[in-house]
Amino acid sequence: MQVGFIGLGVMGRPMALRLARARAPLVVWNRSAAPAEALRAAGAEVAADPADVFARADVVILMLADEAAVDTVLGRGTPDFGPRVDRRVVVTMGTTSPEYSGALEADVRAAGGRYVEAPVSGSRVPAEQGRLVAMLAGEEEAVDTVRPLLAPMCHETFRCGAAPGALLMKLAVNLFLITQVTGLTEAFHFAQRQGLDRRLFLDVVAAGPLASGVSRMKAPKLLTGDFAVQAAALDVLKNNRLIADAARACGLASPLLDTCHALFEETVALGHAGADMVAVLRALEARSDAGGAGDARNGSPG
Repeated sequence: MQVGFIGLGVMGRPMALRLARARAPLVVWNRSAAPAEALRAAGAEVAADPADVFARADVVILMLADEAAVDTVLGRGTPDFGPRVDRRVVVTMGTTSPEYSGALEADVRAAGGRYVEAPVSGSRVPAEQGRLVAMLAGEEEAVDTVRPLLAPMCHETFRCGAAPGALLMKLAVNLFLITQVTGLTEAFHFAQRQGLDRRLFLDVVAAGPLASGVSRMKAPKLLTGDFAVQAAALDVLKNNRLIADAARACGLASPLLDTCHALFEETVALGHAGADMVAVLRALEARSDAGGAGDARNGSPG
């Protein structure tokens, strides 16, 4: 089965490399040509454009930045859409709104194709290691087709029923991730401003029940001030907005998420959009330096 892969960014490139090195018959395309060269060296074919990928592949995986990018490569809303998706399985592995995904599934099926949501939990390092966790939703037969193809990239896959079940699951997971990393970063900031040994603080966290794969990955970045991207602050803000919209649509309270939303907006505004999400430290520092710590006695925000 010929597999197409479109979108070779921070996550897409290592994911596609895992497929190529597993010797999957693979054809790839990316808007900028340079990232595709590593895939060519690993044995993948490089397509001339998105239409070329769809012409040569049975299953096409999309790992793209946003909904507009997905629509563009599919030719959605143009006469190109039907011929591209007809008799193909379209797999979206990026994070979109659940409403968008449901509408896209309907359009793909109406055009004679099949559709699978397969968002993943994990950032660049797990992608490089093949340790992502995939959540799959769609028609059972289509999910059965896609699931084994993800093995080189994902060490676990979970069926989440009909679309948009996988995206809703991803948003729930991301809510936990965002609040967890923000909490660790705020605790680090607290320890630092209290004059504690920062390394000792992180060692204490690592030795106790609060340690996790996420804390072990983010702690060295906080300690050294290494904000090289694993999960970009701008992407976190986008995910935060998607979760908030889904919560509002159901009348759900999300106070922790709302605080994180404000902090990541400030992080991006301070010029750290492309930095790793631990750059939220800069927003916390800015608030502290401005005297905006808030009143800890009554919980009022800064």
